[in-house]
Amino acid sequence: MNRLADFKEFMQRREAASAAYVDGDPAPLRKIATCDLPATFFSPAGDFVQGAQQVASRYAADAQSFDNGSDFRFEVLQMAADGEIAYWVGLMRGKARMRGKSEAISMNLRVTEVFRREDGDWKLVHRHADLLSEK
Repeated sequence: MNRLADFKEFMQRREAASAAYVDGDPAPLRKIATCDLPATFFSPAGDFVQGAQQVASRYAADAQSFDNGSDFRFEVLQMAADGEIAYWVGLMRGKARMRGKSEAISMNLRVTEVFRREDGDWKLVHRHADLLSEK
């Protein structure tokens, strides 16, 4: 199987990890995130975290903001995989149920994610997500 086909197949697991995450469960994302350096996360809040353990801790903490019933879909604008590196660029659109809030809120993000092969599997090494302007 070529790398792009392999990465497209992996993206199904990535989307499932996202679905669990926005329901408050970071475990599937933790399974596909790197445990090695380098690792970075540029969050929608405008800050960033660096280091594999620090990124994993941030993902776990941020997942706790979400409640059951959130729903997002990926809109992949482009993706590529070659050798040991892969990425996708696109949008995540959906409704987020936040803990302590009665109503779901619309949340549309611009996303770039970079992955590398580690022990035969794709691992998330960089995520950049920010709010999509509705202009």
